[in-house]
Amino acid sequence: MLRIIGLLLLIPLFDAVLLVAVAGWIGAPLTVALVVLTELIGMLLVRAEGRHTARKVRERVKRGQLPGDELLDGALLIAAGAFLLTPGLVTDAVGLLLVVPVTRWPIRTALKRWLVVPYIDRKTGGIASGNVYVGGFPNGADTDDSDVYDVGSGPDDREPSRE
Repeated sequence: MLRIIGLLLLIPLFDAVLLVAVAGWIGAPLTVALVVLTELIGMLLVRAEGRHTARKVRERVKRGQLPGDELLDGALLIAAGAFLLTPGLVTDAVGLLLVVPVTRWPIRTALKRWLVVPYIDRKTGGIASGNVYVGGFPNGADTDDSDVYDVGSGPDDREPSRE
């Protein structure tokens, strides 16, 4: 978790360094215009993809299916909008990666595999992935043999005589 926070804190540093480098190369007014243009194009894409994702959610709910992938797409689009509203070229690039469906699909798959399913498994005891423990009590809680009687294995298991 600290690595993710560290990475998120490094993004503004990369943005500032890249903005200074690009401004030195093409000039400050063109750099500002480039940042504004990428944000506008990105926000138009977020809006279009958001509508498409909302339509897919409604269709899945109508059919009685859970819209898991579509909801995760919606969350990624919200993150993309936040990245695109933040001024900078690095954040715009990350936002555009999250908006385009071709690049969003592998990101969604990785998030499901490494974050979402393990989190849900921890909270539900394995129901999300089907890894449910069914062999008694977990962690050896059923190993107390004080009340266990073995019937039919020794000479003392004969019926008592009626003498």
